[in-house]
Amino acid sequence: MREEITPLILTYNETPNIARTLEKLHWATVIVVIDSYSTDTTLEILSSYPQVEIFQRKFDTFAGQCNYGLTKISSQWVLSLDADYVLTDELIDEIQALPADSDIDSYSIRFKYCVFGKPLRGTLLPPRKVLYKREKAIYQDDGHAHRVLVDGKSAMLSAYIHHDDQKPLSRWLWAQDRYMVIEVKKLLETPIQELSWSDRIRRQKILAPVIILFYCLILKGGIFDGWEGWYYAFQRVLAEILLATRLIEMEKLILHKHHKIN
Repeated sequence: MREEITPLILTYNETPNIARTLEKLHWATVIVVIDSYSTDTTLEILSSYPQVEIFQRKFDTFAGQCNYGLTKISSQWVLSLDADYVLTDELIDEIQALPADSDIDSYSIRFKYCVFGKPLRGTLLPPRKVLYKREKAIYQDDGHAHRVLVDGKSAMLSAYIHHDDQKPLSRWLWAQDRYMVIEVKKLLETPIQELSWSDRIRRQKILAPVIILFYCLILKGGIFDGWEGWYYAFQRVLAEILLATRLIEMEKLILHKHHKIN
């Protein structure tokens, strides 16, 4: 089945990651990359892989980039990847064994988050629909993230993808702050009864960072991963603190604007 799959990757300044992702896609005849005008050596690395086709598009949203990418793919199946996703050998073998004539329209895959290359026991990453039939898929934005909607039957694969982002902390903080601005907009504009239980907790601001620390270290077993587990937990706590700070800021701005009008 691998011959009928085109990997789709979004990139923007992914020099620390993209080569590791591409090395695990040596089996693909064509790899479609949608680049948001990278300014580092990402394009040079991409160009060194003959099966990579690069299309540049100014970034608007993740869903917009992915839907544009789908228009550049002609194969029946798409393997949608971030530039820091690394396929495990077990997953490659599992995909190879999938029947080409199956009535399944999409496959979800679980993740293991890595800190400096070490897979952790448990993380906050949920399974995602990553492998799907192109003609039945469309992406939509969901806060700062995005998700693919696929008509038809879905199944779960047993092997994992490694999420192994090795960009520096400064880049992570830059990205998280951008994401949290979008996430705050979603939290404040969505009626409370329509929010998930986790988003309702995040709206409270104070509780979320404490709960995340306990969840990552104790419930997910991060405390047994050594310093890498603590690093991941601190990252997630920091992300929640950024969100809480942005929430306070936006609520104060809205309140000030309301008082000014009245």
